[in-house]
Amino acid sequence: MYGLAAAILRRLAATMLLIATFAMPARAEDDVRIQEEIWALPLPLPMFAYLVRPVGDGPFPLVIMNHGVSLNPVDRSFFPLVEFRDAAKWFAKRGYLVVAPVGSGYGAAAIDIPERAIYGPFFSKIGKCINPNFHDAGLAIAQVDLWIIDYLAAEKRTIPKDVIVVGQSAGGWASIALSSLNPPPVKAIITFAAGRGGRVGGKPNNNCAPNKLVEATADFGRTSRVPMLWIYIENDTFFGPELSKRMRDAFTAAGGKAEYHLLPPFGNEGHFFIGSPDAVPIWSPLVAKFLDAQK
Repeated sequence: MYGLAAAILRRLAATMLLIATFAMPARAEDDVRIQEEIWALPLPLPMFAYLVRPVGDGPFPLVIMNHGVSLNPVDRSFFPLVEFRDAAKWFAKRGYLVVAPVGSGYGAAAIDIPERAIYGPFFSKIGKCINPNFHDAGLAIAQVDLWIIDYLAAEKRTIPKDVIVVGQSAGGWASIALSSLNPPPVKAIITFAAGRGGRVGGKPNNNCAPNKLVEATADFGRTSRVPMLWIYIENDTFFGPELSKRMRDAFTAAGGKAEYHLLPPFGNEGHFFIGSPDAVPIWSPLVAKFLDAQK
């Protein structure tokens, strides 16, 4: 039964890939025309993705944008199909093909009905705070990035060895995890408010297991050699300045390469900084300078 369902999903994904749900040409300030689409990616675990790219056949350098995680299935069921639109468009206007996948277990697939043994395919849980598995939760999403890189390269849509990975919150944590694997196509990684286990019980600055998070960060740093840019905001109540600095120190002391920036407070909650169009003029100079240094 599972094999049949997976095959049907893959066929559906392949079909939807050919008929992008929408395509909206736009003209950027620098005269680079971009196009927005919704794709269904026929990966080993099929998923939808928002895609924005310059108009034309390419191939283009690739940016993958990883979103955060909610452990609440109700919240996941309302997750938007298009996330980080303004940030993604900024990268597209610089010539990148940007893919922002919607993780498995979101939207309609978020439904869990335990009494009927029905569970959505959400695979990024960390377990109990007594002994959270931050390590494997990050690597699970990192594997999706590797699938996307391989798929788009095989389709001749992207330039090999010219991939940037961007992640926010748990998506940023997955990007740190990915850096520990040093995949050859990935030339740089950018994270916003990266971490796991934030706001247990909805309480500000109440991390699930901060010491274990720092330990896991150091573990990734031991093998990570990909240039990274880490951006945090002072009024982030998921991963505040004290915790993010501990993570940075642990990562770099272990051998990882992370350029760390702590930016002033933004709005009422700095954790969601990357999702605001008003934040683009704040972070874009830092990101542009970092990317230019990788050329």
